[in-house]
Order: sequence, then structure tokens, then C-alpha cells
Amino acid sequence: MANTSAEQMRAWAGPALFSFGFRPFFLFGAAWAVLAMLLWLPMLAGTLALPSRFDPVSWHAHAFLFGYLGAVLAGFLLTAVPNWTGRLPMVGWRLAALFALWVAGRIAVLVSALLPAGIAAVVDLAFPIALGGLVLREIVVGKNWRNLVVLALLAAFALANALFHIEAITGGYPAQGIGLRLGVATAVMMIAVIGGRIIPSFTRNWLVKINRPARPAPPMQRFDKLVLLVTIAALALWVLWPFAPQTGVALIGMGILHLARQVRWQPHQTLREPLLWGLHAAYLFIPAGALALGLDLIAGRFSSAAAQHLWMTGAIGAMTMAVMTRASLGHTGRALTANGATIAIYLCLFGAVLARVLSSVHIALSHISGVLWIAAFAGFVAAYGPSLLRPKPEK
Repeated sequence: MANTSAEQMRAWAGPALFSFGFRPFFLFGAAWAVLAMLLWLPMLAGTLALPSRFDPVSWHAHAFLFGYLGAVLAGFLLTAVPNWTGRLPMVGWRLAALFALWVAGRIAVLVSALLPAGIAAVVDLAFPIALGGLVLREIVVGKNWRNLVVLALLAAFALANALFHIEAITGGYPAQGIGLRLGVATAVMMIAVIGGRIIPSFTRNWLVKINRPARPAPPMQRFDKLVLLVTIAALALWVLWPFAPQTGVALIGMGILHLARQVRWQPHQTLREPLLWGLHAAYLFIPAGALALGLDLIAGRFSSAAAQHLWMTGAIGAMTMAVMTRASLGHTGRALTANGATIAIYLCLFGAVLARVLSSVHIALSHISGVLWIAAFAGFVAAYGPSLLRPKPEK
């Protein structure tokens, strides 16, 4: 019987794709991000209609927020939880079965108009519920109580997905509903919590490696906890009262605090390593989105859709890409440094965010944003897919 993660992975005789949780979910999550955008662009142009119960905009939002992000969360958690708890990771056919649940959800939502009402919701929600059950078991058995907050966020994310489906089934417009806002808010909170742990830690390790004396503030100090408490309050106001001026004030306060938090992490010291400045640049979209939404609510100085995309395309899209590239390199035995392909992926993704935010100037920028998004995630599939499909080289 395998006693270590490495032994368990070596003992698996099936496809390398199912030898660790990040492999199928990062690779096919990125592939789904490409496919979903390839479908969305003709839908945006009015030349394609999907057999889905969701209206086109709601399908687009769901495909990214709950489809793509759901896969990346699974890949991250199935890789991180064994490190947190000291227990063995899920590999083999159990991992393949969980992956199949995610795939079934994507198909069910895509063709939901061909299915009885509610079936797509049941199929789609089976995946986050199964993932949450797995994470709960590992945390309880491993007595890793400090990470119950991550489980709580995952539960909120699953609830948001359920609300999104309920709004669609009852004839609402989920793309502007409470389910979407709760999902986005939960994702932003996940980045604030998990990013607040890994970004200063990775930054410190790199600064030590290159013998630079500067050091970021240690993670999760009193100031960080204050920022997170304010963030919870501001996001709760946005979820429940998205048009209230008081919500705008809270979001501006949240944005300022996150800027101050990030300055403490020494982001300017990381410009020589794209794997690090990619993380810092992605995190910057949290305060940018909060400030833009706040200014829109108070003074109408910003497009609310553009502001929200600073979180969705920027914070979520860029942070997940930064995490996927770094984790894929480290866990497949490659050097933790970005090559030209990785830098190009980052630049395409940041270009997609900029074009989407400026799309109110001209509709063509929405299409340019979509093309750059496709280039970024197709680039990940091309650059990282081969190593995700092959076993990790023996040392």
C-alpha cells in the first residue's frame, strides 16, 4: 500500500492525467475557457443560439464563473488539501469520476433546454457538492481546522450556483441576479484569503533565493485580518444591496485597504520574475474592481459591467492563470521560472481585461477581448498540456 503521495502516484498504472488532481482540471478547465469563448463570440454577434435554458449572457457568465472556475478550484484544492492535512491525494478512477461529474455539468447546462426542467441544475450541482464532501472529509480526518474557512467559501460558491439555476428556472435574469453576485464575491474572497497566504510567501522565498534583503510583510497579520473583515462586509453589501450608495462607500474603503495590503508585499521587487509579478498583477484587480464599482455606485463614473469584469476577467481569470502556470511547473518537475510562452499567455490575458473594460468605447473591443482570452488559454493548453498529460520525470 502506498504510504506517500509520490508512491501513490507511481502506483497508479492508468493515464498520467489522473495521477494528481491539478492535471485534468487545469488542462480541461483551460480548454473549456477556450471552447466557451468560441461559442460566446458568435452568440454575441447573434449568429449562434445554444439549446440552453439560460439566456446567452447568463450562459456566458455561468460557463466562466461556475464552469471554468469550478474546475480550477477543484484542481487547486485536490492538490493543496493533501499538503494541508498530510493525507494522501485523490488519484486514479476516483479522480476520473469526479472529473466526469464536472464534464457532465458542462454538457447538461449547454443542452438544458432539451432536458426536463431542473435536471441540468441537479447534474451541475453534483460536482461542487461532491468536491465539498471530499474536502470536508479530508479536513476533519486530518484535523486541519484552520482551513475550514476555505470549505465555507466553497459551500457559498455552491449555494451561488444553486441560486443562479433557481433564477433561471423561475424566469429571472441570472446574469444580474444574486447568484452571480454571490459567486463573484465568493471568488474574490477566495483570492483575498488564499492569495494573501501564497503571494507574500512565494515573494519572500524568491527574494531569499536571489539574496535581496527586502522582505514582504508576513501573511495573515492583524492588518490582513482587518482587510478581510472589511472585505466580507463590503462584498455582503454588494451582494444584497448592489445599487446602494452606502455599498459604494464600503467598496471604495475595501479597495483602498487592499492596495495598502498589497504594497506591504513588495510587488515592485518581483519585476524580474513573471511567475511572481503575474500573481501581484492579478491581485491588483481586486482593489481596481472594488474602486471602479464604488465610483460607479456613488458618482456613475464607471460602467458597472466593465467594473465587474475587472473582478471576473481580471482578478479571477488572471489569478487562476497565474496559479495554474506556477503549480503546473512545480508539480510536473519543471523549473519555477516563466519562459516566453508563459509571458505571452500573461500578456494576452491582461490585454483581454483591458479590451473588455474599454469595450464601452466600441463593441469591436469585446471581440478583441474574446480573441485575446482564447489566445491566452489556448496558449496554456499548448504550452502546459504535454507535461500535464505525461508522468512527472523521475529524479
